[in-house]
Amino acid sequence: MKSVAAIDTGHGRPLILDEIEIPDPKPDQVAVKLFSSGVCHSQLHQMHNAELPRPMGLGHEGTGVVTQAGGNVTHVKEGDHVIVTWVPRTPVTGRPQPQPSDVTYREETLHLNGQVYTWGHDVLTTEQLVVKIPNDVPTDVTCIVGCAVLTGAGAVLHSAGVRPEDSVAIFGVGGVGTSAIQMASILSAYPIIAIDLHDSKLEFARRMGATHTVNASKVDPVEAVIEISGGGVDYSFDAIGVPVTTEQILPVTRSGGSGADNDGGTALLIGMVAPDAKLNVWPGHFMFHNRRYRGSLGATFPERDFPMYLRFYREGKLKLDEMVTRRYKLEDINQACDDLEAGEIEGRAIIEY
Repeated sequence: MKSVAAIDTGHGRPLILDEIEIPDPKPDQVAVKLFSSGVCHSQLHQMHNAELPRPMGLGHEGTGVVTQAGGNVTHVKEGDHVIVTWVPRTPVTGRPQPQPSDVTYREETLHLNGQVYTWGHDVLTTEQLVVKIPNDVPTDVTCIVGCAVLTGAGAVLHSAGVRPEDSVAIFGVGGVGTSAIQMASILSAYPIIAIDLHDSKLEFARRMGATHTVNASKVDPVEAVIEISGGGVDYSFDAIGVPVTTEQILPVTRSGGSGADNDGGTALLIGMVAPDAKLNVWPGHFMFHNRRYRGSLGATFPERDFPMYLRFYREGKLKLDEMVTRRYKLEDINQACDDLEAGEIEGRAIIEY
């Protein structure tokens, strides 16, 4: 089958739209015609990475309808609506081994960072990255559940285990940060402090559930968070992944000290970092203050949690409609990337097919 996708043909070049060739699914694969896809900052990191092989397909969150399913696939069938994601639907231990793509572009393998791409009209991927959803939920805004929500909300819910009245600080009000803010609100955290460089994004964060905001371009965000929280937060989250924020999330957590069960706060890195990024951290944060620093990589159980996220959406607790603040066609993918790079997108942008 021939289809059309956005293709990265070389580092520093604009993406092009061109035909790809998609074979019939193998026994453990599913073909999906997409309705929508999210535009994630992770793809910008991939486009900027000169070491990744090209031609390369991009995108890793989408909503679509199954057009073909391999003979061993039992959880979805032709006509089912699904979310395409990058996190395996059933639990895994360790890092899954990536498999080469069967999709080709001009008789070359279409390289993928993982086993999925969603910046295209049709996708062929492993059945592990396809999760069935009810056919009566919207087919546009639900695509962001496949990355933004599972990453941000999952970090708060599963990686941190936030409980009522825990204090949190979230750096970055994009799709991932907004999802983290909303899950913290659902779990009755307090205060919920959003940090960004733009007042418009901070206003947006308040509408999404933040109780306090800090403009890091106007004040020292570390001092501000410590003051608001009365000494430091229980959990802090970096939803950006730039060097300054990867370092700021640790000192904004509360101090622990000597003795048993006297732990400090926990900093969680959930934003994608550049391959050459370095972290400059004072070891005393760990030794003297018993703080923790950890990562969170798509901390969701898709098959179990996606129905919960969609239930929160139906109940008005997870504001997917409000989170989607820009909509593009696939022909406008380069403009979408430019707008995201410039920090002009509050929440999440999506592509509609």
